[in-house]
Amino acid sequence: MKTRRSSVARASTTYAACVLATAVACLTSLPALAGAQTRAAPAASAAAHTAHPAQVRTPKVMIVSMFGPEGKVWLDKLGPWQEIRVAGLSPDYPVVRCNEQDVCVMTTGMGHANAAASMMALTFSPRFDLRRTYFLIAGVAGIDPAQGTLGTAAWANYLVDFGIQWEVDAREAPSSWPNGFLGIFAKNPNDKPALEYRTEVFELNHQLTDAALALSRDVDLADASQAQATRAKYDYAPANQPPKVVQCDTETSDIWWSGDGIGERARQWMKILTDGNGTFCTTQQEDNATYEALKRAASVQRVDLQRVAVLRTGSDFDRPPKGQSSVDNLLNTNGQGGGDIALANLYRAGSPLVQSIVTQWSKWREGVPQD
Repeated sequence: MKTRRSSVARASTTYAACVLATAVACLTSLPALAGAQTRAAPAASAAAHTAHPAQVRTPKVMIVSMFGPEGKVWLDKLGPWQEIRVAGLSPDYPVVRCNEQDVCVMTTGMGHANAAASMMALTFSPRFDLRRTYFLIAGVAGIDPAQGTLGTAAWANYLVDFGIQWEVDAREAPSSWPNGFLGIFAKNPNDKPALEYRTEVFELNHQLTDAALALSRDVDLADASQAQATRAKYDYAPANQPPKVVQCDTETSDIWWSGDGIGERARQWMKILTDGNGTFCTTQQEDNATYEALKRAASVQRVDLQRVAVLRTGSDFDRPPKGQSSVDNLLNTNGQGGGDIALANLYRAGSPLVQSIVTQWSKWREGVPQD
């Protein structure tokens, strides 16, 4: 549901060598290749050695934002920063920034395509060793008023792609259908389709989600008078209540939508694809694409998928209150008053996890602590 406004980076010598070689083995051993090149090319210029092993960063946490303001809430608070230019990142956000605590912040650019491309560029870059890195995907989102409110911070266990469906014009759908959506090659809207794309649904590490929730549950979340006025238009909780930190799940779609009918399908689709285990609450544009790129990197042991957490904060309601049209709700997204507090609450809700990891690294280094 989220749509936001967002120097092509020069390729490093090591990465270029891998591209020319076009060998998977090369990509899976980039740090070693960087060292080999350093030893084997004494005549090369100093500029050719920017990826030698001494300069490979090993982040403890990589914060993944999707557009500038999401990254800024971290950059403003956790610096000073070292900038690391990475070949293949978005031309709008060509550098990763890392601090002395080994916390790094990257920005992918908005939407499926940008998210996947940027994450692939990061995870296969010779500039980083990400095998023990925790990834915190943190961004704003639309929110279901039945599960949260403006400013709510929601940790996800399930990522579901809302965009991988058949859709017919709802005005022409069979009268027995609640809307125009249908799983691809399914027989009716309630059927679970064959997951042939292999990106339709992902399940995160519940132990990490539980730890993140426990660490952040009692944080003081930001709020604003304009958001309170918008909430007051809803006659039910939690829409009309102050924001909290919760656990519920997220759906990805490049279409920014508004309305009860589509919202009801989002609830239903989450239940179908997670076999009833997930609860839809936030809608955004990137998370399934970001996770698939991480999954590709994990397949060659470049990242650990058990170290991925997703935090989304409610910047606007995905359906209107009674008496307001879906069109008005959509066109007044920025007027709902949730944008600034959603950004602020990314840091407030996400920071306890980040700080626990970096300040107690001996507990987190080998995986999520058992206690």
